[in-house]
Amino acid sequence: MQMRIVDAFTDRPFAGNPAGVLLLDAFPDADWMQNVALELNHPETAFSHPLPEGGEADWALRWFTPATEVPMCGHATLATAHVLHTTGAHQGPVRFATRSGVLVATPREDGSITLDFPTAPLTPVDLPGGLAEALGAQPLAAFDTGPNVGDLLVELADERTVHALRPDHRAIGAHSTRGVIATARAENPALGYDYVSRCFFPNLGIDEDPVTGSAHTALAPFWSGRLGRAELTGLQASARSGRVRTELRGERTLLGGRAVTVIEGELLAY
Repeated sequence: MQMRIVDAFTDRPFAGNPAGVLLLDAFPDADWMQNVALELNHPETAFSHPLPEGGEADWALRWFTPATEVPMCGHATLATAHVLHTTGAHQGPVRFATRSGVLVATPREDGSITLDFPTAPLTPVDLPGGLAEALGAQPLAAFDTGPNVGDLLVELADERTVHALRPDHRAIGAHSTRGVIATARAENPALGYDYVSRCFFPNLGIDEDPVTGSAHTALAPFWSGRLGRAELTGLQASARSGRVRTELRGERTLLGGRAVTVIEGELLAY
């Protein structure tokens, strides 16, 4: 059984967010997929298999962290579309049937891939008690991102504060279903990005996610509303770092980026 490791939302190896990708004939037992994800120990591992022609989707897709299955994942979707395209398993736009509905990934002439995801609804909430201490900085405002994303989005004073965060991951887990997205406006847009973010998901077994596509379905409407532009670029400032192009289209958000396959191997335990 072929297995690949793909770095997503980057154009070079050992950056962006790594994802395991396995193309299957059908979904095996969920416990087996969870064990594979735990063995690979990347933020997400994607499992996908082809669907009969003529339906609303081309491939079925599921995502697992080392700890649990999740309803939506951007970087592992990008990684799967990259594998389908580069191996010839599927050409052109691919429609994925997922727990979050049909998600479309479209390869572009420049080598990037654009994902079509549902926009996360943002609901202002009171700043939770203890959040500033858990995060290591005082948020300006907080927003619930709805059930698909399941995060608490918090705005911080400036980009330097986001870079300097050293959160208490155990304490952060008490403040949302999945985790916390911390964001601020870019200090120098001439560097090629409009806003910066970091994402902490201890409840999923991921203290800090390197680059989070799904989080940008909330970051896109947040920053498009403040900056007055539908098309933006976000920098996720983890140690591996990566950039996500976003385009807000009402109830849908387009997420754009590149991916690089870094490992191809054979899985023997199946």
